Amino acid sequence: MSDTPVLRLSGISKRFGPLRANDDISFDLKRGEVIALLGENGAGKTTLMNILFGHYVADAGTVEAFGEPLPPGDPRAALDAGIGMVHQHFTLADNMTVQENIALGTQSLWRARLDRTLARQRIAQLSADFGLAVDPAATVSTLSVGERQRVEILKALYRDAGILILDEPTAVLTPAETDALFRTLKLLVAKGLSIIFISHKLHEVMAVSDRVLVLRAGRLAGERETASTDRKELAALMVGQEVKPAEVSPATVGAPLLELEGVSTAPYNGAALDDVSLTLRAGEITGLAGVSGNGQAALAALIAGTQRATGGRISVAGREVAGWSPRVALDHGVARIPEDRHAVGTIGDMSVTENVIAERYGSPRFSRMGFLDWKAARRFAEKIIADYDVKCPSPEARIRLLSGGNMQKLILGRALDPEPAVILASQPTRGLDVGAVAYVHRMLLAARERGAAVLLISEDLEEILALSDRIIVMSKGRLSTPSARGERSIRELGELMAGHSGERSDAA
Repeated sequence: MSDTPVLRLSGISKRFGPLRANDDISFDLKRGEVIALLGENGAGKTTLMNILFGHYVADAGTVEAFGEPLPPGDPRAALDAGIGMVHQHFTLADNMTVQENIALGTQSLWRARLDRTLARQRIAQLSADFGLAVDPAATVSTLSVGERQRVEILKALYRDAGILILDEPTAVLTPAETDALFRTLKLLVAKGLSIIFISHKLHEVMAVSDRVLVLRAGRLAGERETASTDRKELAALMVGQEVKPAEVSPATVGAPLLELEGVSTAPYNGAALDDVSLTLRAGEITGLAGVSGNGQAALAALIAGTQRATGGRISVAGREVAGWSPRVALDHGVARIPEDRHAVGTIGDMSVTENVIAERYGSPRFSRMGFLDWKAARRFAEKIIADYDVKCPSPEARIRLLSGGNMQKLILGRALDPEPAVILASQPTRGLDVGAVAYVHRMLLAARERGAAVLLISEDLEEILALSDRIIVMSKGRLSTPSARGERSIRELGELMAGHSGERSDAA
């Protein structure tokens, strides 16, 4: 690591209406250094990096890259200066090949065609040097999430980036893909690249960074050398106080509220359900673990009513229900927290108010004589904003302007108010900071205490083990025998997730 700064931000401030996103932030980045930018959802991390990359113009402050001032609001100038950014939500053209995505915009418009051979050779060399294996001829739409991220990193390297910004790079990755990314980061740093690693995951920050900058409410709350701090101190800096995990008391299990008996489905997101039986009981959290793509999405879609069963029965409170659909599910007290808050949970160009009533706009609570009651809808949005501490400019703000964590809080409030009988919580804390995770956990446990049946679908085994009264594992569209909390180790659950045990049973 060199002591010479390759990047310097001085006095950066940015407002969005009354919301102060960044407030007088300054720091340097050295050559070959990994800085972790840590903070709660909505703390201003992504806004700061969008200013650096030229997507936003700061209200005050300056940016220098490699000793030269960087023009504000000019992404091309940032690219030309050697700054690359991998966004949390990838910016790839799905209908184009990997090679076309990587080389797009790197050639003068006066040249009639891309030198495909040269581009392919350069991509192959970068892939080999940094462990970023991907087929240059593959269409992006066919790639996994991890492969798409490799393409984004290759795009930056192809443009000779000396500074790489990674915005929540592990938010949608599996543990294996995360490990592969960390190996790549070590290779990048060894070649002299400097990295800004934006995250809220404390164990990852401790694993990859040399230095940690903590943002809180738009201000720089602290700076620590990674080797001289710990997760507890960083968590306290993030939220301004000690973060305590949710306390889980013994469950008082009641009657079955939702039952699936021998249910099968057509493939959904690459996997189908195969003769699945599952019982969700009042006052109990059932944790469903599994590697992504093994049928969890199909099960969530079935319960939510967006996927039809090809066989089997669905019963609510002991009575079979025919014609299961999203409306029927909602009418029977099934609330959902969808896995993808952007593509499924919200509509980006609609307002906060419109989104919080999106699943219930026809209910008497929000309509009168066939017309929407916008005053009632706004009051409901204001209530969720207040009750769930959502940071947003106003109920009329477009929801796409909110951070991922604040979107998730709105979805949580929408799902839990009024009190549902069954809660489908699919990856409810994915992409959330430590404080928001603890908050979501408390809300789910409070719903359990009120007598709700909760199905917690998560790829985070620590979360499954911490909250679940009963744990099942899905592999290749089938469910394992259920086990009580603490009955199986992480290793045993991992073997079930990998499908190595050969076990199969109805999770009654």
